[in-house]
Amino acid sequence: MKNLIVISLSAILLFACEGKQRYTQQSAEIETIKSIMTNYVNGEWDAYQSNYAEGAQLFFNATEDKPATIQQIIAQQKLELEPLSAYSLDRENEAIEMVLDDKGETWVNYWGVWKGTMAANGKTYEIPIHITSQFVNGKIVKAYGYWDNSPIRLDAMAMQIAAEKAAMEATKPKK
Repeated sequence: MKNLIVISLSAILLFACEGKQRYTQQSAEIETIKSIMTNYVNGEWDAYQSNYAEGAQLFFNATEDKPATIQQIIAQQKLELEPLSAYSLDRENEAIEMVLDDKGETWVNYWGVWKGTMAANGKTYEIPIHITSQFVNGKIVKAYGYWDNSPIRLDAMAMQIAAEKAAMEATKPKK
């Protein structure tokens, strides 16, 4: 009986140690995220899009009731990049991890700093970003992205208001 208990406990310990790795900083999925970031910076939109599954749902600064497709996200990103003379990601200080959650889902988390310079005023912006992406069969099926681009939008609005005000002043009859 004593031997049976020892064997049972040994078996339990043996099987408890043979679980899947739940956290890593090296994986094919992490390499995909690195590739996506490079595609974004280089404007390689077809390569960027190829990492997403058909029907992937993206929530970039959006709630779950407002999913976007990868095509919509790319169109939005292109539009947001138009007023910039340069943009990049701080690749030296980014952090990326992959997690296998309790549901068995594979998620990759990315933290980084986006940098951009507005062409109209030469002002440079540094914006922390976080993106978490769910992978199934090597493709992203769902992603959440969070960053605060309000400093850029506020400056763009201020420049637009100033331009409109100058245009109105120029058309006013002189006394």
